[in-house]
Amino acid sequence: MYYNLLSDIVWYPILFDSPINVLRGVAFWLTIALAVAFTVNMLLANGDLRKKCARIWLIGAVIYACMLGVAFLWLTFSEDGIVTILFVPLLILILTVLVGAITLNFIRTKPVVIGVICAICAALLAVLVCMGVYYGSGNAEDVNGVEITVTENAALYICTILLLLTVCALCLIFGKEEKGGFTSKSVAFAGICIAMSFALSYIRILKLPQGGSITVASLLPLMIYSYIFGVKKGVFAGAIYGLLQAIQDPWIIHPAQFLLDYPVAFACIGVAGLFAKVKALDNLPQVKFALGAIVASVLRYLAHIFSGVFAFSEYAYDGAGNAISPWIYSLGYNSFVFIDIAIVIVAGVIIFSSKSFNSQINKTVATSVK
Repeated sequence: MYYNLLSDIVWYPILFDSPINVLRGVAFWLTIALAVAFTVNMLLANGDLRKKCARIWLIGAVIYACMLGVAFLWLTFSEDGIVTILFVPLLILILTVLVGAITLNFIRTKPVVIGVICAICAALLAVLVCMGVYYGSGNAEDVNGVEITVTENAALYICTILLLLTVCALCLIFGKEEKGGFTSKSVAFAGICIAMSFALSYIRILKLPQGGSITVASLLPLMIYSYIFGVKKGVFAGAIYGLLQAIQDPWIIHPAQFLLDYPVAFACIGVAGLFAKVKALDNLPQVKFALGAIVASVLRYLAHIFSGVFAFSEYAYDGAGNAISPWIYSLGYNSFVFIDIAIVIVAGVIIFSSKSFNSQINKTVATSVK
């Protein structure tokens, strides 16, 4: 089984056999170069200059991520044949997020915040409605050569609901001390962190054949956002990021499978801030972050497992072409989640070991509800 998976892995950084793969390779190396340039710039700049540079870089990250999203969406439309009913609303959603994030970096009044949120929610609703119409028709199953039975169909919806209820319960229990709703600051930070995670997601170490990839700490910005602003806002940001992932790496054959593999799976990443308010660990922020990251990755793993078992059971074969249990196949296939999160935890522990970083985090947390 594992040999079969490894033989189908795509190494995008060195694959230049089509326009979309050329863009993937360029995005990989360009994102690394920009990350190095950003790090050097922050190390050399001091005081007010560092703040101004950080602001410029963060706005640039939003623009860069959205430009990549538009480019990949367009190539997917022109090369892979994504249908118009999906292409148009997804394009509108990306552009809405781009305009909204840039606007909130310059104007943070309450009416503007409400307007941006309403615009993004309307665009998101349009995407979900169009996806529901298309994937509910059964065309996606036919194209991918799979057939989802009535039992599997019901199981997909049940698992989706149960995971959503679990995430909501964690938000209510661990987020009960979170005060206030979305502020201009939290919305602006959400846009920035989503854009940074989206840009980093193009730095792929490898990609698996039926979706899923190992990246260079792409989920770190989202987890830090949840740590600062709490699990409720973190779950919302994670769900938005999941929709962007559906644009970047679409492998969708069923409405509930789409929810499990994208918005629900990455909404689970939003619970990474579960232990941020645990006072007993105040002197160990690294432990707070690592524990939250582990819980988040386990929930994400479950989302992918349920999707694999009930939507992709026809792919459950070992390296010799023999059918195996969908549960065994899905457990093995989706184990990439733990490699991906291990990279995030290592990077996060290093960052949270910095006194200056923790000092800045504490200041941001103190003012996050203002």
